[in-house]
Amino acid sequence: MAASRDEVTVVGRRKSAVARVRLYPGTGKIVVNKRDFEQYFPCSTVRGYVTQPLMITGVTQAFDIHANIKGGGPMGQAGALRHGISRGLCEANAELRSVLKESGMLTRDARVKERKKPGQPGARKRFQFSKR
Repeated sequence: MAASRDEVTVVGRRKSAVARVRLYPGTGKIVVNKRDFEQYFPCSTVRGYVTQPLMITGVTQAFDIHANIKGGGPMGQAGALRHGISRGLCEANAELRSVLKESGMLTRDARVKERKKPGQPGARKRFQFSKR
């Protein structure tokens, strides 16, 4: 299936979640992993977080969004989708970049879980010290 001229394909990332997002001109329908957006993200606050870039730019009814998300948990996936939507809107319309940039939606949130170190119970926690 070849990509049409008005289709935009981008990748958004957050923690270990990766979202491949495709934007088409349409009516505002969002499909995530072949499921309806409301079904995939049942919590309204998470849905609001994901649709922030569309609300700020005022294009909620201008694009249909199809996303495939892999890895991470629900909030990491929501962040990856939000990042992907923001990047896609910039590619679709360069005038929206300044609005999204100043609201911080184009910056990839690089905070990830720190690895566990050998000889410790966690990343930072230490076993209890005993002098004797």
